Amino acid sequence: MLPMMDEGQERLRRATVGIMGVGGLGSPAAMYLAAAGVGHLVLADPQTPELSNLNRQILHWTEDVSTTSKVASAARKLRSLNPEVEVAQHPVEVNAENINEVFAGCDMIMDCLDSLPPRMVLNAHAIKTGTPIIHGAVEGWHGQVTVILPGRTPCLACLFPRPATVTRTIPIMGATAGVFGSLQAGEAIKLLTGIGDVLASRMLVGDLQYQYWNVVKIGRAEDCLACSEKI
Repeated sequence: MLPMMDEGQERLRRATVGIMGVGGLGSPAAMYLAAAGVGHLVLADPQTPELSNLNRQILHWTEDVSTTSKVASAARKLRSLNPEVEVAQHPVEVNAENINEVFAGCDMIMDCLDSLPPRMVLNAHAIKTGTPIIHGAVEGWHGQVTVILPGRTPCLACLFPRPATVTRTIPIMGATAGVFGSLQAGEAIKLLTGIGDVLASRMLVGDLQYQYWNVVKIGRAEDCLACSEKI
């Protein structure tokens, strides 16, 4: 087993993983990827830490509130956790004009976002470049995770076909973000090493309040405006 373990570790060391959103999901995902030995992390987030974030955004601490960018705060802790990891910082709002530059060379991108418009920017980039996405989303005690392989599985537009109309603040339990961010990291590690079965065309949904867990099959939307073969 040791040679196989060494081979998997080397794949992680050579890998470059983008993380779009370094908040509730991005914090645990980044920590476990760095701890696992992923060699290159690319962090993108335009925000600075806020006091109300700290219950779930565990890479950001009290001294970081309103004093630094989230990517700088995260990079400092990740390098302390694993000095061998290379961390690229992009304290910018990723858009259609800069996404190619921000995530150039990434083997996959973690969708750790909390709103739909940037997800669609990420989705278009993934379809164009063939870059896998590890999608995660949380609300309250509930969350979901799936792996998107462009051309083979549903894309983000298949999952979210209509523009979001919710304008209220979405409550998130810190532990929920921690669990689902960790699950995203696990899927990324499996995809990079070829170990196990990733959640491709399947979605894991779970609720920590009632400990309801299920894996459901998901399919591509025939009329998807982003990835349908008809367009």
